[in-house]
Amino acid sequence: MKIVIASDSFKGSLSSIEVAQAATRGIKATYPDCEVVAVNVADGGEGTVEAVVEALGGEIVHTVVSDPLGRPIQVRYGIAGKKAIIEMAAASGLPLLSPEEHNPWMTSTYGTGEMIMDAIQRGCRQFLVGIGGSATNDAGTGMLQALGFKFYDFNGKEITDCRGGRLQDIADLDDRCVPEAVRESAFIVACDVDTPFCGPEGAAPVFAPQKGADAEMVEKLDAGMASFAKVIENKYQINIVPMAGAGAAGGMGGGFRAFLNATLQRGIEMVLDAIHFDQTIEGADLIITGEGKIDFQTAKGKTAAGVLARAKKQNIPVIAIGGCVEMCESVEQMGFAGIYPILEEKVPLEVAMRPDFAAANVEKTVAKIISQE
Repeated sequence: MKIVIASDSFKGSLSSIEVAQAATRGIKATYPDCEVVAVNVADGGEGTVEAVVEALGGEIVHTVVSDPLGRPIQVRYGIAGKKAIIEMAAASGLPLLSPEEHNPWMTSTYGTGEMIMDAIQRGCRQFLVGIGGSATNDAGTGMLQALGFKFYDFNGKEITDCRGGRLQDIADLDDRCVPEAVRESAFIVACDVDTPFCGPEGAAPVFAPQKGADAEMVEKLDAGMASFAKVIENKYQINIVPMAGAGAAGGMGGGFRAFLNATLQRGIEMVLDAIHFDQTIEGADLIITGEGKIDFQTAKGKTAAGVLARAKKQNIPVIAIGGCVEMCESVEQMGFAGIYPILEEKVPLEVAMRPDFAAANVEKTVAKIISQE
């Protein structure tokens, strides 16, 4: 028997690989001779770098870049061959700022561009980029500035501090100074929202309030996004406004697409492709997946849903485990062979989240499931 374990982390408790290790112990307790393949997976957010680097036999590297407000910060990302695995939140994420500093008018993605340039200088030409958790609404202009793109105001003066509040000032752009290494690089961007670039359902109205914007700022940011979209259309004949995902990470999805010809992809799909998941599960008799909480959001493209979709193509049954399970119609209709909570009775949250307690319950739950199979 071959069983593949491909679970997301139980956030705040167990990493993806720790879930797999506990599940492996549960399987081996019943079937000592079972072939167990543990796969470290993530959905494009936290844990993505580690999952892909481990699967591809890469390494974690460090560099110093600018945080969302331009201060130096040490970041880490992954390299596997000529492939770089980057989480933009490492340089441009909201958790890097104190609540008083949340201000998408002032924040910039420049540091993410510096991470990309660092990887390019190390020889990388393929990029997997997760863009969740941003502190920004600059349409990726900060990142693009770090990559050699130049932006000009209505007086023809170069804008050297690209950020959310400067979008409305951009009248023209110049890409002639972009290094050839950037032009020849390929970008796949993990983008799990369908938000358009601007408008009532766009980046600023939907996400900027979470980043510190009041109603007046939201209106100005959205106007800046609309203005910038026209500059892009004039330059590249691309209308990114209605493009699904263009508004992700404060318009960074649109910036990646228009300037770097990036492919926007669901985070879990990006990760599963990168780690060659389809080949890994060939011949498996069962797959065990899971996440900290299984609920209506699971069906919207999170890790467990992505694993299930790939398994269905090979007719492999999938069982899901969760730290907490809230059944609903959308989850019931997904097609799991079974869905199991790892807790049989209520315990205080601080106890449930304890790594040793959670790991023991994963092991016990999987052992019970396997003994019934």
